[in-house]
Amino acid sequence: MGIIPPVLYEVSDLTWIAIPFTIIALIGTATAFLITFRNQETYSRASEAREIWGATISASRSWAMTCRDYLHHEDVIRDFINRHLAWLTALRYQLRTHRDWENVNKNYNKEYKRYYSVPEIVVPLEEELKKYLTGAELNSIQSANNKATQILSLQGSALKKLRQEDNIEEFRFLAMHDKLKDFSDHQGRSERIKNFPYPRQYATVNNLFVKLFCILLPFGLLEEFDKLNNGVTGILQGQMTWFVVPFSVLISWVFTSLEQVGESTENPFEGSANDVPISQMSRSAEIDIRQMLGETDLPSPFPMTNNIIL
Repeated sequence: MGIIPPVLYEVSDLTWIAIPFTIIALIGTATAFLITFRNQETYSRASEAREIWGATISASRSWAMTCRDYLHHEDVIRDFINRHLAWLTALRYQLRTHRDWENVNKNYNKEYKRYYSVPEIVVPLEEELKKYLTGAELNSIQSANNKATQILSLQGSALKKLRQEDNIEEFRFLAMHDKLKDFSDHQGRSERIKNFPYPRQYATVNNLFVKLFCILLPFGLLEEFDKLNNGVTGILQGQMTWFVVPFSVLISWVFTSLEQVGESTENPFEGSANDVPISQMSRSAEIDIRQMLGETDLPSPFPMTNNIIL
């Protein structure tokens, strides 16, 4: 695209196609502001997602210590912890479910998917949940749309049963119930980011401005580079207009790259290489929790593939 204006300007002598550079500068400034605004907002979404999951993992470790120290029977402790690990698993699977507005399946992103694998796509959810839930518990949540919520409900019911049977003191029951509320809050915050996209009106306007600027840019550079012919000698005399091609490509690349950076961070749970690594964080928490219980048969961390961790 960048070569067409110089050809028309130099070869066909259509000098009238040149656009005053002031117009291009104004459009470029507006485009830069829009890109900056979008990138700040999308980075905030990714940063918030990372904070939510950092808090979730910290609360998970705290939950494991609470179960170990508050509950009296080893089997009960393991049931509560396994249920929690099932909740972490169900939640990360739900967050990696595709939404229509996400970008990971766009053509220019698909080519990168061969460089990494998403654990939630490779292994079915039911196969993972079997590691943590009993057959009856698994059957009870099988038809649920939001399995993570139902697993929290199972935790609440099991905790209530312990209290009714007087197997846990009132203050410990209340403390553990508050932690379940915290997990529900973390889940809700994660689902808000997942289910509410970056506003499409901003994304669309940003994309249109970038395309408009890239199309008009070489037309705006024609006269500016043509003026340089007055200050050069030798083989470049009269040829400076052709430099519009590389410089317009370079400037356009900067704007389009920044626009794609914003796009790649607006959905932090979509299964792209730039995701918050919720799979690895969950597995790390599971390893820590099982070590707290004195277990030695620990799951392996998810492998890093081409320096990408999910």
